Amino acid sequence: MRFVVTVVAFTGLLVTASLTSTAQARSSSFSGTIEKVWEDGFRLKTEEHSLKVDSWDVFGDNTSVNLSEGDQVTVDGEFDGGEFDAFSIIKEDNVKFCTQDTIQ
Repeated sequence: MRFVVTVVAFTGLLVTASLTSTAQARSSSFSGTIEKVWEDGFRLKTEEHSLKVDSWDVFGDNTSVNLSEGDQVTVDGEFDGGEFDAFSIIKEDNVKFCTQDTIQ
């Protein structure tokens, strides 16, 4: 019986470590130029590719009030489906916008 309990406990630790690594791998940051803006998002052109950024958590439906085409930004967030969900957005003049969850 001890053997089974040890295996279950060990397996639980492995799963926890694996989930933590996966969550950290999904969170990332991209810098680039805004190509297009709409009410709850924008398209970001980086050196390597273009990303569709969902900025609803940061601006709600007011993205175009805060960002414009041509703005240089750095976006922190994670991929969810085909979009990159923004947690924070920093403009080139160091103005930072972020979700309530990222304020410390």
